[in-house]
Amino acid sequence: MKTRHSTESDRIAISGIHRSAFGQEQGQEIVELVNGLLDDDTAKPLLSLVAETDGRLVGHILFTVARLQPGDEELSVRLLAPLAVSRHFQGEGVGGMLIREGLKQLAESGVDLVFVLGHPDYYPKFGFQTAGVLGFAAPYQIPSEHADAWMVQGLKAGVIGRIEGKVQCSEVLNQPRHWRE
Repeated sequence: MKTRHSTESDRIAISGIHRSAFGQEQGQEIVELVNGLLDDDTAKPLLSLVAETDGRLVGHILFTVARLQPGDEELSVRLLAPLAVSRHFQGEGVGGMLIREGLKQLAESGVDLVFVLGHPDYYPKFGFQTAGVLGFAAPYQIPSEHADAWMVQGLKAGVIGRIEGKVQCSEVLNQPRHWRE
């Protein structure tokens, strides 16, 4: 299994991964989100990676640009959304491989912070911690019973604890329906 940057020709396979991972109804919503983000100039620069085995794509992860308000123009922020692994490959470490590779590439490119709204039992394994208690608000209010699903990871030492703010995401992600956990 290997990871690589996705290409335009991967879009149909990426759509299939998200449908497989999330089911037909929710999967279609995620497919529309992914396609929207890939075409959204306010989401760039982005990092889109796929996992491939035997010439078949089985996983996809997308990181898009975000900003922290009040703004520090020197701060580089990304948002992980979404991550998907084809149903038949779930539980085999594909998601973790994509997360680790994405974080590595983002760190190497100088990104400071990465945020995710995701399962609070999964993402902490990769270094994410609850963002709200660290002074980082989501673009939309997260219900208190799901507050631990809003997470952050600092890719540079000393960033967390020095700054706070509200995350501003790309236009496509800036819809309340994407912020319900």
